[in-house]
Amino acid sequence: MTEKLRPSDPSRIGGHRLLARLGAGGMGVVYLGRAPSGELAAVKVILPEYADQPEFRARFRREVAAARRVDSPCAVPVTGADPDAPAPWLATAFVPGPSLAEAVAARGPLPPAAVRVLGRMLARALSAVHDAGLVHRDVKPGNVLLALDGPRLIDFGIARAAEETALTSDGMVVGTPGFLAPEQARARPATPASDVFALGCLLSYAATGRPPFGTGAVDALLYRTVHDEPDLEGLPDGLREPLERCLAKDPAARPTAREVDEALGGDTPSGAADWLPDDVVRLVADRSAALLALPDIEATALDAGTDEPPAEVPGDAASSSRPGGRRRFLLLGGAALLAAGGGAAFWASRRDDA
Repeated sequence: MTEKLRPSDPSRIGGHRLLARLGAGGMGVVYLGRAPSGELAAVKVILPEYADQPEFRARFRREVAAARRVDSPCAVPVTGADPDAPAPWLATAFVPGPSLAEAVAARGPLPPAAVRVLGRMLARALSAVHDAGLVHRDVKPGNVLLALDGPRLIDFGIARAAEETALTSDGMVVGTPGFLAPEQARARPATPASDVFALGCLLSYAATGRPPFGTGAVDALLYRTVHDEPDLEGLPDGLREPLERCLAKDPAARPTAREVDEALGGDTPSGAADWLPDDVVRLVADRSAALLALPDIEATALDAGTDEPPAEVPGDAASSSRPGGRRRFLLLGGAALLAAGGGAAFWASRRDDA
């Protein structure tokens, strides 16, 4: 959810009028912004203390390049960026959908049909990532947003090309314990097969409500990932076999992302919410309605002492934030704002690696 801007926050970045904070982490802050066109965007800005450090600027430049190379309606699109600005920034289209982690925590496991759609569309997103010569390296429930017309894979902050030298130390584990491959747990290079393993973990979590290697201390999670078999108890028929293949310890034994798409079969969304259960649709609608009521624009350091009015949205966008507008919004299709976003999704900031 959003937080109010702080007095020290900028009022504009790259032509975007900043409206609220979406999140913050060790490397930067993500703001909710309004582009000159009136469209909402998530604007990720590097903190000033890091912007002049070559390694951080190089990392951010790589992040921008990675995001721009991925072409998929199931992956977040970049709408603008300037990695060489005094305050480097990246903007992506904004869709106010909950993450898979939020949905499962609030509503429980998804039904098998929804897990199949989730798996197929994320497999297509990963195919686009791999076709671009990249490895995502952090496919986890918090990096998947749920929209009415399908999920969105987000956060390419640690994605890297296989031929590039990582900007990390030797022996560093990159990824999220519990949702990374055995080779990553051993601090070895990640490959497209590593993303497939993570996808298997994610889909098992979506179907059962628990990670296949449990929870607990990081060391324990990494040990179980390398040495133990996944806990797939409760997986419905038809999902167990393809997920077992994804979770093979040997990367060479895993299917490709395209093969995962084919193995899961089934229909994919046609733009309606029929792929999600009703309680998750309500969660999406509630999140969308809450974000339509944008916070008041607080005075910031750059606004103080100026007479500049807030940017206006073309059309009567403000009317959508009134109670009647929100009610009409829900009656007309739940979270219509998500559907209007089409293939767009916002770049959700991870608090441990923004």
